[in-house]
Amino acid sequence: MSPVESLSERGDVLRMLAASAERACGGSGRLVLLRGATGTGRTALLEAAAEHAATLGMRVLRARCTPEDTGKDWAALRRLLGEEMDFADDVPAGEGDAGPGEPGAPHPRAYATRLWRLLLRRQADSAPLFVAVDDVHAADPASRRWLTEAARHLDRLPVLLVVTERRQYDIERSGAGLAHALPPDLVRTHTLAPLSPDAAAELVRAAFPGAEPGLVADCVRAGAGSPLLLRALLDDLASGSAGGGPAPLAALPDTCAALYPGGYPDAVSWWLACAGGTTSAVARALAVLETGGAGAAPGTRTAPDARGIAEAGETGEDGEAGACAPRAPAAGGGAPAADGGMPAADGWVPVADGRPAACAAERREVRAQVVARMAQVDAARVAGWLTAMTRLGLLRQDADGLPRYAHPLLRDAVLSGWTSGRRRAAHRTAAEELMRRGADVSVVAGHLAHASVVAEPWAVDVLVQAAAVEVRAGRTRAAVTFLRRALDEPMAPGSRAGVLVQLGSLECAEHPAGGIARLTEAVRLPGGPRDLVRAMVALATALARSGETPAALRMLRTEETRLAGHPDLIRTLRAVAVLMSDHELGALREEYRRRRGPDGDSPDLLGAARQALIVRYEATAGLISSEDATARIRGLLEEPADPLAEPFLLGTAAVVAQWADELDEAERLVRRALDALGPFLLHPMHHVLLDVRVDLAAARADFATVLADPRARPPVTGRPGPGPGPASAHTQAVIALVETDRLEEAARLVDGFDLRTAPDSWRTHRFLYARGVLRAATGDPAAALDDFLECGRRQAAHEAVRSVVAPWRVGAAECRLALGRPREALALAEEELRLAEVWRTPRTLGRALRVLGEATGGRRGLDLTGRAVEVLREGPAGTELISALVSHGRGLAASGERSRAREPLREAVERAERLGAVRLRTVAEGLLHEGGARRAGTPRTGPAALTASERRIAGLAAEGRTNAEIAALLHLARRTVETHLTAAYRKLGIRRRTQLPTALRPAPPGAPAGTG
Repeated sequence: MSPVESLSERGDVLRMLAASAERACGGSGRLVLLRGATGTGRTALLEAAAEHAATLGMRVLRARCTPEDTGKDWAALRRLLGEEMDFADDVPAGEGDAGPGEPGAPHPRAYATRLWRLLLRRQADSAPLFVAVDDVHAADPASRRWLTEAARHLDRLPVLLVVTERRQYDIERSGAGLAHALPPDLVRTHTLAPLSPDAAAELVRAAFPGAEPGLVADCVRAGAGSPLLLRALLDDLASGSAGGGPAPLAALPDTCAALYPGGYPDAVSWWLACAGGTTSAVARALAVLETGGAGAAPGTRTAPDARGIAEAGETGEDGEAGACAPRAPAAGGGAPAADGGMPAADGWVPVADGRPAACAAERREVRAQVVARMAQVDAARVAGWLTAMTRLGLLRQDADGLPRYAHPLLRDAVLSGWTSGRRRAAHRTAAEELMRRGADVSVVAGHLAHASVVAEPWAVDVLVQAAAVEVRAGRTRAAVTFLRRALDEPMAPGSRAGVLVQLGSLECAEHPAGGIARLTEAVRLPGGPRDLVRAMVALATALARSGETPAALRMLRTEETRLAGHPDLIRTLRAVAVLMSDHELGALREEYRRRRGPDGDSPDLLGAARQALIVRYEATAGLISSEDATARIRGLLEEPADPLAEPFLLGTAAVVAQWADELDEAERLVRRALDALGPFLLHPMHHVLLDVRVDLAAARADFATVLADPRARPPVTGRPGPGPGPASAHTQAVIALVETDRLEEAARLVDGFDLRTAPDSWRTHRFLYARGVLRAATGDPAAALDDFLECGRRQAAHEAVRSVVAPWRVGAAECRLALGRPREALALAEEELRLAEVWRTPRTLGRALRVLGEATGGRRGLDLTGRAVEVLREGPAGTELISALVSHGRGLAASGERSRAREPLREAVERAERLGAVRLRTVAEGLLHEGGARRAGTPRTGPAALTASERRIAGLAAEGRTNAEIAALLHLARRTVETHLTAAYRKLGIRRRTQLPTALRPAPPGAPAGTG
């Protein structure tokens, strides 16, 4: 940027200087004082005025004052007059009587007289003078006094004295200005304002014509209204562009390390140096406060630095903070929410004296106090500085009315002048001050993550609590940063083991073996038995997930000896061992046999968790009914449970409840178990609970939820070793894709696993069943039959004869019917019904009756499928009932009762539409068409059945708008809104407004869309 370009928006003052120069040429001089903050272009403006004066024939004298001149008398004037100052030293004192000095005066006044005569008599008499003095605030006192006195005599002389002076709000109060003792009519003062955003944007576009609007805006913010900073930034960007010339850039960096050659951070350092050491300390303290509110991990979100103290409140529509208005605290008080965040109602949180900080003014006051504490200065001066810098453009108010640096690059440049040690100390001070004021733990922890060791117990507590908050919010990288920082603090072995377990759990979530070293260290640390069990459970889970189940079992057996005298904890570890070995040899069967044998353990010695696992085994082995299993599980739940064993008991109870079609109860149990596990989820029951959750969604035919599960994604290719194999989420995702007629996607998901190398676990058995479902849907019943039979063979090897896990007999019977082998199909169907009548739940009994009816045929077959429909109406409203309706309708049509067949088939179509079961809807519609019924056109149920008006009104209602608001927004009568909502409820199959968001979910691809 050239000097001329830096004079943008300075036309008015240039014209004023030109007029003053012409006036001086006419014999009427004056003092013009150009005031402004550092970087506002005072020097460039002075040079432009001097060049113009030279064109008018004026003789130009220049001097630039520096801080080094303050201890040398007449240094500024000597620089101004140059060699002619030597002549002034030889002029006799008292010669002449013109000027401010008088004959016989003390030497300083006499010397001033000689300088005055030298300037005026010898210089001004020959030609008009333009005297330019830059940075007069740094001049020596003698020169400053002389310039002030000279200004009193310029109005009748051909002399224009133009002086620049730095005037801005600093923490240390500056002295009086040059013109403070002069009458206003003797001096013309002009204060230079910062560049406006429009002017700055024009300069950026002139330097980079192809710059995107976002880049232009970023440069304007980083320039902060300062021509000095903006020029340095644009020079850096031009120097760093490809080919060495100006070129469009993608984005402005956030760090000065990305700038070359670094003129911008140098300019910021110069600005801070001009402001003084105290102001620099405040500026850097503010930068530290801003950078410390996040989790300190690369890529994590940047949290407000004073959230939890005074960041909540409201601002006006123009962004200015509103006045403090008294408001009632949120329900339950103004304390932080349980998760460490803001209270949900209005965001009020306590400050140091317990009062709620609700308005922007109070938030700014707290910000100033924290910065002042960090820099050890007067808080009132800091508040004034924040206001002044906001007016200048270096700071900007955020949405909460708090001043922040205008751009991260500017903040980074401010911090670049501080060593890492000073930054760590500042972060520690910030953490201590914010902690004292009751700030949110995540904010305090954000500063601790950058700070030096505190060596106080509260530091570890804050870091661990903040990590829990971050995990609940899904920000595991920030949580890992907090826990790693906590390990730097001194703590007792038990506490250290707890932090290691939590950190290892999170690191294993990123990679199966990522945190095993930390978990191993936690197991080896001395501590209490319960801490040891937690560490052993986490380590065993990590080993099993990384494919080292035998090593996990060996570790449990070896470390169990350290728990002598704690039989309850030993039982918990043995429950873990059962879950670990369940993937290999069916240890549940062995546990059951030991309990049933003459020398077996009594139930009291087994523990509630292991008793629940045995109930689970009996359920899969076909030994008890669902009623008995549920009753026994509920009895175990009523007994007091050890907190360490509770997740095992609750997780197993949730599995059995889901098998027993008690879906709501299973969902409650899953929530309780996950709450018991806490935010750090490296536990053998965690995957079990997630499996139950996805199974519950599948049982309700909630395909969108099933497919949204992140665990349902295809496996990563190229991973060495056999890998963990498919999860239950993969199984349910394959079935959901088949039911929504997305067969190609299902095939890609299936092809992502090599089941020959997958572990022999229940999850692999279920995936075999899902692959059979896909092959049957794609018209390959022979291959599907192989998968179903292999699934049954593997389950039988574990004595899991009942198909509560995967109904392989039903699929195999259907395939044998398709292959023309009805006798074999009938045998499988009869066996399925026999086992189902023992378990007696709607889903197992209903699908067994359906497939037996299909295999039997005739009038008895119709009776069986009709009974299946009635039984399934008592169970979850999933696809099993639709399949039974289709089977019953097909049987009626085959027996010649086409008119009777239409009713179940039409119901099947409506239910399939509502659930998005495209495959079954297509089958039912095809049977209706074959029976002479008119082909279904526009869907009659489900989201696709809504008209355009119904969908729009239902969507607004789902957003939380009232009927009156919707009517006003759409210019409709309220009665019309109610009519459309009633119709939407009927088509969506819901009764409450709160069900609208779920019911309006977009149908899966392939589902028919309605028209309005």
